[in-house]
Amino acid sequence: MTVASSAMLRVLGKPGSINVRKVLWTCIELGLPFELDPWGAGLRATDDPAFLALNPNAMVPVIRDGDFVLWESNTICRYLAAKHGRGDLLPADAAARARVEQWMDWQATELNNAWRYAFMALVRKSPAHGDAAALADGVAGWNRMMAILDARLLDTGAYVAGDRFTLADIAIGLSVNRWQMTPIERPHYAAVDGYMSRLSAQPGFAPHCRNGMP
Repeated sequence: MTVASSAMLRVLGKPGSINVRKVLWTCIELGLPFELDPWGAGLRATDDPAFLALNPNAMVPVIRDGDFVLWESNTICRYLAAKHGRGDLLPADAAARARVEQWMDWQATELNNAWRYAFMALVRKSPAHGDAAALADGVAGWNRMMAILDARLLDTGAYVAGDRFTLADIAIGLSVNRWQMTPIERPHYAAVDGYMSRLSAQPGFAPHCRNGMP
C-alpha cells in the first residue's frame, strides 16, 4: 500500500527486511493505511545524514507518524497497536501484555541470535560466514530455539501468548517462516506446522510473511 499523504503513516525500510515486514504485517492487522518508502535500495544508511537524523543506528524500519519518529521494529508494532486501541493484539492487562512482550523480546534476542550465522551463510551467502563448525553450531542452536517454541505451542494449543493471535505471533511467525525457508536439516515440529497453518488465516500473513522471502 503506497498511497501518498502527508498525514499518512510512513514506513521507511526495505520491503524484504524481516523487521520491516513486522511493521507492515501489523499495519494490515490494524487496517491502517500507510506509505512504504522503500529506503535502502541505493544509498547506505551510514552515508545518509538525513536518515541518521531519524535513526542514529542506521537501521530500518523507521516510522514517521506525523511529527513522531520511532525506530526498533517491536517497539513500533507495540506503539501502533496501543495507539489504535487494539487490546486483542497488545492486551491492557499487565500480565497478559507482559506475556506478549516476553515472546516478542525472545524473538528479538535468543531466536535472532540463534539463526543469524546459518542465515547469513546459506541465504545471504556472506563470505564472512564460511566456517563449517560455526555453521553446524548455528543450525543446532536454531533448531534448539525452535524446540522451545514447539513446546510452548503444544502447551497453548494455539498461539505463543495463549489462545488468541497477538503481536507476538507476527514476530514469531516471520522467524518460523525464515527457519522453514532456509536450506538446513531441521526436525519436524508438528505444533509449529499447525501454528503456521493457523497464522495463514491472518490477512497480513500472505503479503508479508509467507510471500516467498525468508
